[in-house]
Amino acid sequence: MLMEEKEKEEEAPLQAPPGFFWAIAQFNRREFFECHETLEEIWLMEPSELRRLYQGILQVGVGFYHTIKRKNYRGATTLLQGGINYLRPFAPSHFGIDVAGLIAAAERALAHIQELGPEHIAEFDLGYIPQISLINSLADAGELP
Repeated sequence: MLMEEKEKEEEAPLQAPPGFFWAIAQFNRREFFECHETLEEIWLMEPSELRRLYQGILQVGVGFYHTIKRKNYRGATTLLQGGINYLRPFAPSHFGIDVAGLIAAAERALAHIQELGPEHIAEFDLGYIPQISLINSLADAGELP
């Protein structure tokens, strides 16, 4: 292991910050504006690269907000792609969430939006909006509100 990787690993907290799983629950309820507010508060306080995880989830959620509420093609595609890019370093999972699954679902949704194009974004199939899944014992511990 490279020294830089070891230092990065030591800096990353082992537990999710307060409010993180609340934000995941907001995302899963399609409360994307509220999820944005919760995660923004968390990422602004995070000095490490972990802030990119929070920004990634936030941007994917806001991308869906732009899709379903504003019918804003450019905002939706830009935010979804940016969120996907922020999430990649945290795959396959982090803090017990299935980051790889979220990335794959966001990529499918982005492709669907791009196929629709700006003229038909109002026809977006809501079935493309994913749920963020928990993949370890955090789900059993009742961490997700």
